[in-house]
Amino acid sequence: MRDEVSDGIDDGTDVEDRPKRSIAARLTTVLAALLVLLVLTVPYDFGRLSPAAFARIPLEALLVVALLLALPSRGSRLVATLAGVALGLLGLLKLLDLGFTASLSRAFDPVLDWALLDEGFDFLSESYGRPAAIGVAITLAVVLVGLPTLVTLSMRRLRRLVVRHRTGTTRIVAALVVVWVACAAFNVRVVEGVPVADTSATTLANGHGFQVRLRLDDRETFGALIEDDRFGDTPGDQLLTALRGKNVVVAFVESYGRDAVEDPEFAPQVGAVLDRGTSELSTAGFAAQSGFLTSPTFGGGSWLAHDTLLSGLWIDNDQRHRTLLASDRMTLNGAFRRANWQTVGVMPAVTRAWPEGSFFGYDRFYDAKALAYRGPKFSFGTPPDQYTLASWQRLEQGKRDGNVMTELALVSSHAPWTPVPPLLDWADVGDGAVYRGTAGRSDDKRRNTGQIRADYRKSIEYTLGSLISYVRTYGDDDLVFIVLGDHQPAAVVTGENASHDVPISIITRDQAVFDRISGWGWQDGLKPGPQAPVWRMDAFRDRFLTAFGP
Repeated sequence: MRDEVSDGIDDGTDVEDRPKRSIAARLTTVLAALLVLLVLTVPYDFGRLSPAAFARIPLEALLVVALLLALPSRGSRLVATLAGVALGLLGLLKLLDLGFTASLSRAFDPVLDWALLDEGFDFLSESYGRPAAIGVAITLAVVLVGLPTLVTLSMRRLRRLVVRHRTGTTRIVAALVVVWVACAAFNVRVVEGVPVADTSATTLANGHGFQVRLRLDDRETFGALIEDDRFGDTPGDQLLTALRGKNVVVAFVESYGRDAVEDPEFAPQVGAVLDRGTSELSTAGFAAQSGFLTSPTFGGGSWLAHDTLLSGLWIDNDQRHRTLLASDRMTLNGAFRRANWQTVGVMPAVTRAWPEGSFFGYDRFYDAKALAYRGPKFSFGTPPDQYTLASWQRLEQGKRDGNVMTELALVSSHAPWTPVPPLLDWADVGDGAVYRGTAGRSDDKRRNTGQIRADYRKSIEYTLGSLISYVRTYGDDDLVFIVLGDHQPAAVVTGENASHDVPISIITRDQAVFDRISGWGWQDGLKPGPQAPVWRMDAFRDRFLTAFGP
């Protein structure tokens, strides 16, 4: 009797707990299946991310399940583990691709882009504070470790389900194979560019594998391009002879892209600044001509644009950037130095050791510390552009003696496009303390896309307005001022499939300068029109040296 009662009590306890355990087990299995399907079907292009894009049958899933059904227990366990690790890494690769296509309009480069993590940490620190940057870094580390682990555990759990229900699973897989073949034969798509018969996981892996091979092969190819320099051995007395006595400035405006002068949301206001500036400069005796250059980068990577314009080489990745820095390639500022100009670099965003400086070889270099800004931070943790221009005038231009060539980097229009200060009288700028109380802060969690785009437009107007005002106030007969964008802003501003084109203008009082470039076909004024010529940015150095040579 005691045994019967005891058995009854035990059975009662099992009956009470079993449904809870069963529900938890089923829920865990469902979540495991959803995670695996999500990794397999999530698009790796941010522009295609939509609910309908998940309506796909991944061939890779059918093949793995078929393999699990065909193998003995030990073999299936090994396959499930290896497949889980592979899918986890695939998921990480897709997340990186999504982030890069959203911000830089290109896929993640598994060979070169790991170095950008450090740049991203600096950007977050300067823009949102170090605690936020550390929080993002910790989150990223958790995802890097956690996602492959979770996917592997999910695959091992699903493998047990497949083996336990072998007959039913076989029927389901056979039916899905028939559907997959039919969808592939008739090219069935729920949304444009997303076939239901899906092989995107294999395509993604093959694409990045090919990318790795290209990067490895490019090292040798690019080295040969560096050595092939038509101006590399040109004596200094045969370089830039038509610019003797000129004060030459090359000013890069952060994120100043073609959309700023053509997108209907920006063009009326930015165009008004440029048209008004053209008129005001004309009154002061200056003229301008403009065109477009195609930048090697989009949404970021400003240093690649600087490299490309100055070296005459297409520098579209960090591998080429590092190879260039290790070479003795003559840059545009190097050509000026060889022709007996003093060369100057002004980089307000440089806040730590900058190895690029030894390659470009400026005679004098002004980083954030040298500019001695004493005001509040704006945008990318930097002084406003009018302060940079005023300090450059005080420290360098006002003392100019002889030929000087300057490279300027203006960064008030750097993401995340926070509010900019008003333009001041140049005499009032001082050490920047005047800006206290004018630094605005934008909470990105509350800003919608329209507000971000509006802030971007205002920052471009501010920098262009500062430049125009500077030329009007301090420009003289010797000034040759070249202003251009480094790249287009991120896709949140431009939308998908925007070009890589950036405006470029030359401003001067000397008609002889324009006579030298009459064959370029550039348009009059600071605003290039839709029909303005477009060159690749790497073509500029040689065209410029040719135009202003003997």
